[in-house]
Amino acid sequence: MDNAATTPLRPEALSAMLPAFSDRFGNPSGVHSVSRDARRALEDSRETVANLLGAAPSEVVFTSGGTESDNMAILGVGGRRGKVVTTAVEHAAVRESCNSLGAVVVPVSSDGVVNLDALASELSSDVSLVSVMLVNNEVGVVQPLAEVAALVREKAPGALLHTDAVQAFAWLDVADLVRVADLVSVSAHKFGGPKGTGALVVRDGASIRPVMFGGGHERGRRPGTQNVAGALGMAAAMAATVATRDETLKRVSALRDRLADGILSSMDGVVETGARDLKVAGNCHLRFDGVEGEALLVLLDEMGVSASAGSACSSGATEASHVLLAMGLTREEASSSVRLSLGYATSRDEVDLSLEVIPKAVSQLRRSPG
Repeated sequence: MDNAATTPLRPEALSAMLPAFSDRFGNPSGVHSVSRDARRALEDSRETVANLLGAAPSEVVFTSGGTESDNMAILGVGGRRGKVVTTAVEHAAVRESCNSLGAVVVPVSSDGVVNLDALASELSSDVSLVSVMLVNNEVGVVQPLAEVAALVREKAPGALLHTDAVQAFAWLDVADLVRVADLVSVSAHKFGGPKGTGALVVRDGASIRPVMFGGGHERGRRPGTQNVAGALGMAAAMAATVATRDETLKRVSALRDRLADGILSSMDGVVETGARDLKVAGNCHLRFDGVEGEALLVLLDEMGVSASAGSACSSGATEASHVLLAMGLTREEASSSVRLSLGYATSRDEVDLSLEVIPKAVSQLRRSPG
């Protein structure tokens, strides 16, 4: 129940990667035949990734994952000039990068949707970058990216629009939805690809400066020997995701509804966070009155269910989720929240085990003194 954190490697990705650990081990920057073979594999992967993201191959920069892609986009543009604008519910990779540049932060509704009026009020000719995620990593809410883009084009025509689409590709037609964005971040392990591999789409005409130095790789935008195996795995996972997406959406959406409705009907004092019809299929975010989320996670783990909290542990102290606070939850409500996230490999048996275990765990914690 923690597929938003990571997903199992798809067999298609594993099969695609294996040759890069043996026959195709070459450095793709070399000139001899071994390197040329690796280069062909890398560029074939780039073409696949580009096609599935609605981009040209020249616009795809391979990275080490979503965090690097987000940092590259924000620091590579926002660090140059002008004001940066973002939302109150972004992933830490975006939020902290934007904070380092003194970004303006736009509020969201109680459902986690960006306040478009507030965004419009912050847009002007001195804005260089706007960063709005496509799908929230905690509560699964889909942002109205087309409406955001329309506002940016109207009120800040010189600004670039970046979107963190890391949580989106498994569930949405990202190629269509991100056509309005100049910069797009994705990460392979969120849809069955390998960890340590991601991409940043940099549209033609959207110039970014490198944030690392040391070579002319990736058209001078990201130095370092490319991870050929990772690129192969990412491309294969993307292709498999798109080929099975409709079927997966139908199945996982039904499982998520079974899970959420089953828990909500099995006990009192449970509230679903955000509107379900605004979320991607794999997200089930709940808060349990009178229960500490971290304690519930520990107990669930002992009972065979892996999940994550609506709060994060920092320096030994539990801090309330900035996403949930931005949506108007109190610190107590945020600390009692749990994210249950399903993925392409989630089974009905796993959902049924969760339905059996979670009410027991919550009841046990509610009975415990203190």
